[in-house]
Amino acid sequence: MPQQPLAQVPLDATWDWQEHGACREADTALFFHPQNERGLSRVRRDRAAKSVCARCDVRLDCADYAIRAREPYGVWGGLTEEERERIYTRSTLSEYGREKGAGLRAAADSTPL
Repeated sequence: MPQQPLAQVPLDATWDWQEHGACREADTALFFHPQNERGLSRVRRDRAAKSVCARCDVRLDCADYAIRAREPYGVWGGLTEEERERIYTRSTLSEYGREKGAGLRAAADSTPL
């Protein structure tokens, strides 16, 4: 998997929330789809990943980071790649917030877990 360009990481990014993620107890393959995964297999894997996110104490921090960093892969904070992409396309770059909490505001009207 390609590494995320550093230019995408918000300047105020912190990582301590990751130590408390429910995903730390799960297989990382649950959150990142294999190449060419489609259909029911992908839906089931995404649902299983979202169920882990639903019980996570740092889900909102994770979702905020993923949206602000424009994380291109995986389920983060209960949001799939496609759900985050819909958030990105709703806003132009000039109105796209990069400060802490902007990702949560952008996701406020997206599909809940």
